[in-house]
Amino acid sequence: MGNMKCMKRRSNTIILVPYPAQGHVTPMLKLASAFLHRGFNPVLVTPDYIHRQIVPKLESNEIECMPIPEGLDKDTPRDFFAIEKAMENNMPVHLEKLVHQLQQDGGVVVCIVIDLLASWAIEVANRCRVPAAGFWPAMLATYRLIGAIPEMVRTGLITDAGFPKQLGGTCCLPNQPMLSSEELPWLIGTPAARKARFRFWTRTLERSESLQWLLVNSFPNEHCLDDKQSQHQQFDLNQTKIQPQLQAFPIGPLSKLTATKNPSFWEEDTTCLSWLDKQQPNTVIYISFGSWVNPIGEAKVKSLALALEALGKPFIWVLGSSWREGLPVGYLEKVSRTGKVVSWAPQMEVLKHKAVGCYLTHCGWNSTMEAIQCQKRLLCYPVAGDQFVNCGYIVDLWRIGVRLGGFGEKDVEEGLKKVMEEDEMGNRLRKLSERTTGEEASSRAVSNLTAFIDQLKMFTVGYSNGVYGYDL
Repeated sequence: MGNMKCMKRRSNTIILVPYPAQGHVTPMLKLASAFLHRGFNPVLVTPDYIHRQIVPKLESNEIECMPIPEGLDKDTPRDFFAIEKAMENNMPVHLEKLVHQLQQDGGVVVCIVIDLLASWAIEVANRCRVPAAGFWPAMLATYRLIGAIPEMVRTGLITDAGFPKQLGGTCCLPNQPMLSSEELPWLIGTPAARKARFRFWTRTLERSESLQWLLVNSFPNEHCLDDKQSQHQQFDLNQTKIQPQLQAFPIGPLSKLTATKNPSFWEEDTTCLSWLDKQQPNTVIYISFGSWVNPIGEAKVKSLALALEALGKPFIWVLGSSWREGLPVGYLEKVSRTGKVVSWAPQMEVLKHKAVGCYLTHCGWNSTMEAIQCQKRLLCYPVAGDQFVNCGYIVDLWRIGVRLGGFGEKDVEEGLKKVMEEDEMGNRLRKLSERTTGEEASSRAVSNLTAFIDQLKMFTVGYSNGVYGYDL
């Protein structure tokens, strides 16, 4: 449980419970910072192994970070199912103890903000009689897709175990790009794994029925490229009901809402920045497939490696040591003049660099929003989960990227040519960057967060005077 006696004794505490993965902890820390500047005492709760990774790297100690045991052996791989088992069986009792301890120490826990992928904590909040708000770290469109599961079953698109009833089927919600029925977020891995992931999502939906609020790490009218397009459908908080009782508050992208640099779980190789300084503007391909899903496998690693070598264009490739087995023998030496392979990169600094011309990505939501903020064109290779939805927006609706069909030399060459030579793509990127991260967007995110806090105020007693007098 950590040293409970060392916790600060402040009222107006908001507990934040992220799903234990980099792409979830990062935006939750941003949200914690936003609450801190609003006068609250944010307490971030993570499994102890993540706590040990992030606390030494935090820029400020104002956000309290509390570890709870996850109950896994140190040698157990932290894959999706091991983490799910820990969340369901081991972590609830420890979170409940922490909530009671905070309350007994004279504090007032006004809310528990819960990543919906950590839906186990909703039941803890209900047992402790503390208001709970959901947090969705991705596009609202993806949650709408999850929320459409009952309808997909009813209409026969999928079975009641989540499997597509026919190959080549499609799914399309209003204002969303078409999605193959084989690209639904739970269709990852073996049939048994897919069935288990589907149960994970249906359980998440059932638990979220007790929530009234959902904070979303995205922006209103995601299907519109710029504000002019969306003027005829202005965002209205009262009309963002995605379930009968659940009201969504778009407060993102959180990567822009606060200036705090969040800690990486891994050591960043900053030598890639000095390497970039020596390259010509808009010439470098930045390649990263994220931190969570093993991206493409050995055969495709080798194929992409050979394509990059043949093209001879400068590149930075984020490739963990466990994935380098797919590289041809002697590859790193062969490409040392044109390419740089690193285990982990300071992504925002890389994307901001003028030498980077495009980003070959898995289309994770945090990476997508960072690329838009830095106005970098996207080569898309979605792998799993919400990445197919994000790719559909990038390629078909926003038209700021190109989807690769494979990693052969011809695939990569044609994709690069298409993404770099279309002049209008740059204009669309500028519009979307302003729409998502400009002053008006930041003001709207602050307004939506304030609206949520005002609603929370009506459900909670014991706030100190002046809590609402701070600006984000």
